[in-house]
Amino acid sequence: MRHLNHGSFGAVPLVAQERQKQLRVEMERSPVVWFPALPQRIADTRVEIADFLAVAADDLALVPNASAGISVVYAALDRRRGGEIVVTDHGYGAVTMGAERLARDRWDGRVRTARVPLDADEEQAYEAVFAEVSEATDLIVVDQITSATARLMPVERIGAEARRRGIPLLVDAAHAPGLLPAPLDGLACDFWVGNLHKWGCAPRGTAALVARGPLRERLYPPIDSWGAEDPYPDRFDQQGTVDATCYLAAPTALGLIERTWGWRRARRYMDHLAGYAAQVIGAAFTELTGADSGVDVGMPVPGMRLVRLPEGLGATRVEADALRDRVAGELGVEAAFTSFGGIGYLRVSAHVYNTAADYEYFAETCVPVLGEWARTARGRHGAP
Repeated sequence: MRHLNHGSFGAVPLVAQERQKQLRVEMERSPVVWFPALPQRIADTRVEIADFLAVAADDLALVPNASAGISVVYAALDRRRGGEIVVTDHGYGAVTMGAERLARDRWDGRVRTARVPLDADEEQAYEAVFAEVSEATDLIVVDQITSATARLMPVERIGAEARRRGIPLLVDAAHAPGLLPAPLDGLACDFWVGNLHKWGCAPRGTAALVARGPLRERLYPPIDSWGAEDPYPDRFDQQGTVDATCYLAAPTALGLIERTWGWRRARRYMDHLAGYAAQVIGAAFTELTGADSGVDVGMPVPGMRLVRLPEGLGATRVEADALRDRVAGELGVEAAFTSFGGIGYLRVSAHVYNTAADYEYFAETCVPVLGEWARTARGRHGAP
């Protein structure tokens, strides 16, 4: 299996896997010793992760994933004015569904969706978001890096204006840790959630929730345990008998990349390789179909690119997911396929273990097959 989809789940280095195994052996050997000591070990780990993200350790809690952290925020907030939540049409589907449930079931309100063109620059994206903001807005939810469209959003500008208006801002930064050097630098937001098991290569189930300001004292972990009366973020360090070895092994993964390549050098490599991948795969699609496969992304993100798929492939989220599964099952390649505005895309993402040969293989071997699948799909719908 060729792994060309680092952006979805990441790849855990063997040393981090071994470290997690060692920790699990320690846990199972003496759980009565392990669990009472676990909160302090998690607190110590938070210091290391906070240093990696360049934030204060007292602002950071560990949660299983970005969606869990966002759910924690949703559970803590009350309707203040009009019960409206502003999201964008680039938002992660599960996060938007959570916002809709909060607005509908708890606030008797609604979600307003900002339509941001894929090629929108910083000013256009900012204006599109605030075109939906009103006196009734109780929360803004925006991605720092979008999942489906691999672009940045101007969270710094949005955060500054939201702060001026007194509107809480939740930043979904699932892709930011590791891909951006200091993702919270200059960012004014109430809540920020990022996965460490994507670009940071930590074991699955490791994410950081950063909360600043008075609203953070309303945040509680998914499980009410013996730390429930502790202040934020300490109350998140104790979650009963949950296996937290993924948290404790995360610094091993982060440290490996720093020691072996250095994060700055690794990011340069990932960005260069993703650009090359989009070029070689896009050229293969263009040669095959005669249609331009290039994509104009208004605020491109390092390490990720989009390539437009031939008509007939991945036009909806369901179709894109089905295409992902078929490519893995029949072609032996893990790749990300996404959709936006009725158009299917290949989302290219790269990490230090990928090489140019991986993407050349996709262009030479997979593109012709995808072209045939697209022709078959168009034929079923009567298109040429």
